[in-house]
Amino acid sequence: MRTLIDKPDLDAYLRLFKAPETVWLNTLGVLLPCAEPELLQSGSRAEIGCLAAFTVSSGGVCVIDFANAGELRLGELTGTLLVMPLAGHCDLVFGHECWQSAFPLAIVNPGSEVGIRAGTGARIALLSPSSWSHHARPGAGRLSAMAEQIHQFLVRMMFFQNHQRACEALGRLFQVLAGLLELGAEMAEHALPELDRRLVRAIEKIRSDEDWAFSLPDLASHSGVSERNLYYLMKRETGITPYRLYQRHRLVRIRRRLADCHQGLPQISWIAADEGFSHLGRFAALYREHLGELPSETVQWRRRCQNAQSERLLAAN
Repeated sequence: MRTLIDKPDLDAYLRLFKAPETVWLNTLGVLLPCAEPELLQSGSRAEIGCLAAFTVSSGGVCVIDFANAGELRLGELTGTLLVMPLAGHCDLVFGHECWQSAFPLAIVNPGSEVGIRAGTGARIALLSPSSWSHHARPGAGRLSAMAEQIHQFLVRMMFFQNHQRACEALGRLFQVLAGLLELGAEMAEHALPELDRRLVRAIEKIRSDEDWAFSLPDLASHSGVSERNLYYLMKRETGITPYRLYQRHRLVRIRRRLADCHQGLPQISWIAADEGFSHLGRFAALYREHLGELPSETVQWRRRCQNAQSERLLAAN
């Protein structure tokens, strides 16, 4: 789905927003096949970046953002790690001198000691398959094909009907990656067609105009197509209806506020009402249907990460 709306992300599974260094690192240590990651950088440590994570039985994907340039040292890996730059500069560092570009995709095998050197504003996808036991050394062609599959998955993320569809897609992604690794590019799924420009205009309005209240006639007029055609065009090309996409974007915006590490204990009902959800029970059910957990669980996950940091600081003192 390399189109005008090309935006690979994992925002539907955001875990930490505006995270301080220790919280960010502790969480990475839990999610990735490494023990005690550390970060070398010269910028502010009060807000290192964001972290999103999504896991199924066949593996997990994590997307991290760097607010400032730095080097993330992961140490010796206990499992396979796929490193893919999504935005900005990214190199892999082995030891202190040996380095290589991570573009378009790098596979780091278990037992390797590795660091990730990233530029300011870099966004990186890290995938950890659960069942790869072999040491992979694919050629450039297979790496490019694997990177394309990961890119397509992350671009599709905003268009999944619900959490179950996302889980199924991530499971298929790891199957396809394993097939590419073993058998070559003929195992890859076909690339998605480029979207109609009228549809792109509709999606961009839903994505960028946060103050807009949904109106199918208004959206159709903005896109230059009839209401009926817009509905069926979006359903056919993306698998989701215009209102469902609008709803999903609002839920993801709420998740960002709940995952904000600068907030204390947020008032979920106030945030939901601010995004147009008046019935808290229906909102919670819809949030879980789309994003895989209750709003309170998103807050609890973030608070546990922050509390773990506080406990370590108390133990150190």
